[in-house]
Amino acid sequence: MCEVFAGQDSERYACTTRRLRLNGQSTSIRLENAFWQTLDDIAARDGVTTPIFISTLHSEVLEHRGEPQNFTSLLRCACLKFMEITRSEPAVAIAAE
Repeated sequence: MCEVFAGQDSERYACTTRRLRLNGQSTSIRLENAFWQTLDDIAARDGVTTPIFISTLHSEVLEHRGEPQNFTSLLRCACLKFMEITRSEPAVAIAAE
């Protein structure tokens, strides 16, 4: 049962730190590479860069709830939410000629 999880490429769960600006403040965020890949996918889907997506998300969280206690956890949960949403979206059928 655990082979699917235990056998995954260790690069997926290796951490990477990226530097970016949130509301004009320079900061760094450390996440596992699998989460960075998902954030890159979300940003690409929205037609923006990953730093712009993260900065926009941070601004919206500030507006709705105030300063998040743990922004990296919020990013991980955003990735999970994205996967839930995309999993539940109906598949687009492409008609063959």
